[in-house]
Amino acid sequence: MTSVEEERPRALLAGASRRWVRALPWAVAFVLCVALLPTTIVVLTADYGLGGPVASALAVAQAAPLLLAVVRPLHAWYVVVLADVAGALALRTVDFEERLLWPFPPMELVGYIALCLALGLRERRRTLVLVWLVTAAANIGLGFAAPHGFGARELLFTILGGVALLLGGVLRERHEVQRRLAEQETISEAERGRRTLLEERARIARELHDVVAHHMSVITVQADTAEYRLATLPPHVREEFTSIAATARESLGEMRRLLGVLRSEEAPGELMPQPGLPQIGQLVEATARTGAPVDFTPCDLSRAAEVPEAVGLSAYRIVQEALANVVRHAPGAATRVSLSVSEPAGDRGGERLTVLVVNGPPPEPPAGPLETGGTGHGLVGMRERVRLVGGTLDVGPLPDGGFRVAAHLPLTEEDFT
Repeated sequence: MTSVEEERPRALLAGASRRWVRALPWAVAFVLCVALLPTTIVVLTADYGLGGPVASALAVAQAAPLLLAVVRPLHAWYVVVLADVAGALALRTVDFEERLLWPFPPMELVGYIALCLALGLRERRRTLVLVWLVTAAANIGLGFAAPHGFGARELLFTILGGVALLLGGVLRERHEVQRRLAEQETISEAERGRRTLLEERARIARELHDVVAHHMSVITVQADTAEYRLATLPPHVREEFTSIAATARESLGEMRRLLGVLRSEEAPGELMPQPGLPQIGQLVEATARTGAPVDFTPCDLSRAAEVPEAVGLSAYRIVQEALANVVRHAPGAATRVSLSVSEPAGDRGGERLTVLVVNGPPPEPPAGPLETGGTGHGLVGMRERVRLVGGTLDVGPLPDGGFRVAAHLPLTEEDFT
């Protein structure tokens, strides 16, 4: 069933988005057929003196295939070119005035030009060249039997047909190039989005390496010094602590090798400790020094000590990126940054850290995007950090023209996903 549907020919301009464009080839073909059919009969009988039945048969064979040309122009061309040649041979049997065009009367030229245009819009370049060569061969071959001489006027069939084939081919190839460019742009945009996501995940992993490495180092030191701090430990317990320290050191080595894989050649090594909740105040002050009015509401410092380092790092990066976006896209806008710890509601999970960054509209529209030192890839990085710790993120514009970023991060390991 699928192969049959794939082989089924499509009408010319069937892929157009507008209905009237899709219906245009059918309308043109119908008008040409209705106009050329009686005209051909009248001209062949009245001007050329051809018999009525023969003229009618030739008119049908030359005009009716124009309707088929909308779907199968090459098949229609087979019929029309044979009918045109047959018509030229039939006219050779009657006596007509020298002023009349032969071997192809004007109405045949009109129909053939329209057919060649349809061919150019559908067929490949090689097919169009073969069609033109057959047209020229038929035209020149009939010229040897011309009743009143053969000149440039009699070559209009070949010349105008070639022009129509060329025009249709150029339009088709131009449309094909535009379609491929659009497809490539779509693919490139998807690849850029995927690369941005992977780069952000790798950057987050490099930052979390410092957090995990710190905890592993503490475990190693505690296990190594246990036998000196606790003199009454039994021998088998000392061996257990020694094994724990060795495993921790091995894990640290594996993490360093993993970090080497994740770190790109362009990314410099980070020697500073990773920031957390205590550094958000300094971040807000640095933003305020740029001239942006920022109001900061920190959470209880005693509660901040209970925040896991991964959550604190995610909160800091979310605020950092949100403030960078405010400076970049809404310079001078009043901004509010708040951190709060919400109590668990019944049995629905544990406590959560709420990070809220809300800015109003800028005092005046920015003349252009003001680039600042953004640390990540905007909303992509925010979503990845929130997903990493199993939280939720709510971002979006406000009715007054401002913007809101709200992240809810769990504070208990059981809620991490």
